[in-house]
Amino acid sequence: MWNALFEAGAPEGIKPIGLGARDTLRLEMGFCLYGNDIDDTISPIEAGLGWVTKFTSDKQFPSRALLEAQMANGVLRKRIGLIMKDRGIARHGYELTDTEGNTIGVVTSGSISPVLNVGIAMGYVAAAHAKPGTLICVKVRDRLLSAEVVKMPFRNNH
Repeated sequence: MWNALFEAGAPEGIKPIGLGARDTLRLEMGFCLYGNDIDDTISPIEAGLGWVTKFTSDKQFPSRALLEAQMANGVLRKRIGLIMKDRGIARHGYELTDTEGNTIGVVTSGSISPVLNVGIAMGYVAAAHAKPGTLICVKVRDRLLSAEVVKMPFRNNH
């Protein structure tokens, strides 16, 4: 079946791809990967996914009060997209700092974008540093590399 599929698709140029390609495509679109970009410690409001949470008046659910408070008052941290200004790739777990080297967050997903030909990443930062256009740094092997907070998806905006 595998061979038949690729023989039939040969005129269209289909090729097998792996998880790395899928991961790059989802990152370019700003899609979260559970376990990296979202988990049970991150609210949909912090992740910028408040639109998936319905607050109907007669329905209760766990953490409703917390989410309503976050919607009304804001959050302490926000998921951001970033584009590397310096040459380098921000990887999962790398520290994010302000331009003075003070820790402000962490990278959750990162890769080189074949479409943009630059390093891109998602992560969480203190809300004060989440505005698009803000310059921040990624700590890579004891070096601070410059990056810019950008609006996602990366693919359609840059």
